[in-house]
Amino acid sequence: MHDTRTAAWVHLGPWLRGERSGQGADDAALLGAAHAANGWFTADEVRHAMHALGEWCRPEVMEEWKRRSPGLPVAPDRAKTVGLILPGNLPLVGLADVCAVVCSGHRAVVKCASGDTVLMRAAVEAWKACGLDEEAVVFVDGLASGWDAVIATGSTNTNRYFAHYFGRIPHVFRGTRTAVAVLDGDESEADLAGLADDVFRYFGMGCRSVTKVMVPRGFDLDRLFAAFLPWAHRADHNKYANNYTYHKAVWLLNGEKLLENGFVLLREGDGWGSPVGALTYSYHDGVEDALRACREFREGIQCVVTRTGVPAEDLPVVRMGAAQTPRPWDYADGVDVMQFLAELDVPSHHA
Repeated sequence: MHDTRTAAWVHLGPWLRGERSGQGADDAALLGAAHAANGWFTADEVRHAMHALGEWCRPEVMEEWKRRSPGLPVAPDRAKTVGLILPGNLPLVGLADVCAVVCSGHRAVVKCASGDTVLMRAAVEAWKACGLDEEAVVFVDGLASGWDAVIATGSTNTNRYFAHYFGRIPHVFRGTRTAVAVLDGDESEADLAGLADDVFRYFGMGCRSVTKVMVPRGFDLDRLFAAFLPWAHRADHNKYANNYTYHKAVWLLNGEKLLENGFVLLREGDGWGSPVGALTYSYHDGVEDALRACREFREGIQCVVTRTGVPAEDLPVVRMGAAQTPRPWDYADGVDVMQFLAELDVPSHHA
């Protein structure tokens, strides 16, 4: 990958991890401005997101990413202008795509989500202060023409608009996905504490947030509630509490059976997603039975969380507690973005 840009990225690591006094994740004013712009971006969530990205800045991590990304960086005369339409559901969630485009040798034209402009612009400015060339990243307010390729993240509905505007150029369109936990019944308290982090981190709003838990028949659901207790403070967050109260009222009016503890609703069902403040659960007749069901819903799953984290055929499996800290090569929707970027000058390439 682009050595100068990658070196600047590595130099950005301490800023992201809050290791420079009063800067980055240690900048109270920046965290306050991010929270003022987006009520979901609490200081704790922002620091967690920044630190996780800061771990990507380790030299050994970038070397491993480079090893997994043959054909990069592209030669300067092959550099393309790649439009990035970023999501704003999590703090700095789009910075991974910006890093991929920039370190692969291309130019990034970035359209931020309205809820994540403060952090994204601050991070890029800090990156430039660390040595990133000025023209590597440019921000725009609207959709632009003249892009050679596009990476856009949205919902199933917004993907229709993406296809209309950008379907004729090389593209990666990402839709709505979620994470699923498959329990075998042998989970320790530490395992379930990790699962709780996968459920509640970022208020459950990420594509890697666990919204469905599949448990063996006879599993004591009180074990989940016990593991969830350290996250009881979620009830103190106004937006989260409003979601919890609203869905509890609607479901009770509909006569649905709920289990709840004051800050999370457990509802049995065959569905895969769940709204903020709730968690869907179902029973299985063995781990393989559960994984088989996950394979049938493969296109809607970002990752599967298990006690062991042992890979399963055709499924992106991670251990409990690791869902919210992906590595650079844990690509969203299973699309190898670096391969896409390496092959941009191949006219027939679409993702």
